[in-house]
Amino acid sequence: MKAVRFHEYGDASVLRYEDVPEPVIGVGEALVRVRAAAVNHVDIDMRDGSSRLPISLPHTLGFEVAGDVAALGEGASDAHVGQRVAPQYQIHCRQCPRCIEGEHSLCQHTQMLGVQLPGGYAEYVKVPAWTLLPIPDDVSYADAAAVQTTLGTAWHALIRRANLRAGETVLVSAAGSGVGTAAIQIALRAGARVIASAGSAEKLELAMRLGASAAVNYREQDLTAVVREFTHGKGVDVVFEHVGGKVFEASLKTLRPNGRMVVAGGHGGEVVPLDLIVLFRNQWSVIGCQRQTEAELRQIFDLVSSGELRPTIHTVLPLSEAAQAHRILERREQFGKVILTP
Repeated sequence: MKAVRFHEYGDASVLRYEDVPEPVIGVGEALVRVRAAAVNHVDIDMRDGSSRLPISLPHTLGFEVAGDVAALGEGASDAHVGQRVAPQYQIHCRQCPRCIEGEHSLCQHTQMLGVQLPGGYAEYVKVPAWTLLPIPDDVSYADAAAVQTTLGTAWHALIRRANLRAGETVLVSAAGSGVGTAAIQIALRAGARVIASAGSAEKLELAMRLGASAAVNYREQDLTAVVREFTHGKGVDVVFEHVGGKVFEASLKTLRPNGRMVVAGGHGGEVVPLDLIVLFRNQWSVIGCQRQTEAELRQIFDLVSSGELRPTIHTVLPLSEAAQAHRILERREQFGKVILTP
């Protein structure tokens, strides 16, 4: 089969479109014919060696996959051959205390597609059959492949971790990214008012079309001052932050007293200064967010099927053009997700 792998760390040119052996499934496993695979910024971090994730070379990237069940191993009864499915990329152990509590993202034995396991930048991928989620007939492969790290992450961050409520105001960082566009939709569905921040006028215009009430260019404007102006000096109730660095610092200062910032990423700077005096005097909460639970993911697929939520797709490219997909993300040209199709 064809797959895209890298044999050494480096820029997008290290990605090779090459022949590799087709996966051999075992007991309880499923072979999925990949129809769509999403590209994430962490793929770039793994490719250039900066991710701090446990990968081995040569490596096949790709968290999010949508496709058809091509074959089932002995004892796999969770799906049928030909079924349209999206595997959960977070493969938790289902036995540890965290898994039993339903906190799957905190499982210490988690393995992930595209990290410890070969991912979706390939024609086929093998997974435990229990991870397969049925794709509703009215949801495309591209949309199904773009759900987990966008709508899933934003839902877990805003609804579960930040407890966003109707009538509140939320600042969404990097509003043109896949997870940023998802956060706008989820905040609006919750009855919140959205202020979008991004690094280009084009992305901010598109964020306003999605329903944001105001927008600020953090490259050209004073993010803290502009958001304070939009909120008549009060500040926002919630910040959805996944950029890090200077954006984290400026966004934190937009919070009103008792405000909450939920953090789901840090590609722009993973280590940031934090003034603890300002933090405790304002009673701000800084909340970490990793990944959605299995139950949340099933709920989100239902909402996508009903049309209440939908991933934003920037472009769809052939798998052979994975390097170009990475360059699009590196140049920050995308509004929404970039999808690869074998």
